[in-house]
Amino acid sequence: MSDFALRSATRRPGRIALVGGIALSLGLAGAAAVWASGPGIGLQPATKAEIGIHFSHFTPTEVVATAGRPITVTLVNTDPIDHEWLVGDAAFHERHRTGTELHHGARSNEISIPAGATVTTTVTFQQPGDYLYICHLPGHEAYGMVGVLHVLPAPGS
Repeated sequence: MSDFALRSATRRPGRIALVGGIALSLGLAGAAAVWASGPGIGLQPATKAEIGIHFSHFTPTEVVATAGRPITVTLVNTDPIDHEWLVGDAAFHERHRTGTELHHGARSNEISIPAGATVTTTVTFQQPGDYLYICHLPGHEAYGMVGVLHVLPAPGS
């Protein structure tokens, strides 16, 4: 083996380690920035959103809207069972955990989605805050069928 080949072979592990270390550092810095910024980082307020329902989970689990502005939500249930999409504050959800309504749909923030169906609703929240969306059918919330609608203040308010 020539001197040149020997020197090149011995330098590469150091270069690979350096490049790997830089990539790892950048990745950790990005993760730290997301973690420090709180929920909803990188999400922009929307006027439309699609929420999929599959294996009794919502995707995405976070949606961002603006206070006082309507957001149209399309709910796509690909599961072979029915689900609900109920969005509101803590008191709203406490009422529904013990409620007896078998079907929702008269109110835009209380929607029943039959198996294999797609349902669209439009909701408007006047106050900024985080509003959970949950399926309150037996066992679904405990299984993790929960998401959050982040309502941001309107610009200039």
